[in-house]
Amino acid sequence: MLNTWSIPYCIVVIDEALIKRLVLDVLVPIKGPSIVDVAENLSKVEGVDAVNITVKEVDVETQNIIVVIEGQDIDYGEIRMVIEELGGAIHSVDQVVAGKRIIEIPEDLYD
Repeated sequence: MLNTWSIPYCIVVIDEALIKRLVLDVLVPIKGPSIVDVAENLSKVEGVDAVNITVKEVDVETQNIIVVIEGQDIDYGEIRMVIEELGGAIHSVDQVVAGKRIIEIPEDLYD
């Protein structure tokens, strides 16, 4: 005989952890848009307050760039879509900060 449990229908509201910062390692083609174009396009995404792009490495066909994005409610899916539309690919997600505020990594953490 099977036991069955009757659970009343309920709605649970969870305070979503909003993404405040993303640090992405991105590959973009040399012949594609400039890092200025990439920054401008990413800064237009709703929820993004600031974009910082640094070139990490350059080879014959690609640039490896570090993209730092800060905002109040960053949509990772939208960010990924913009990067891919510009011909780029996210190599790795190196940092995510979410919640009500930004927490910095302690300077002596890796000493």
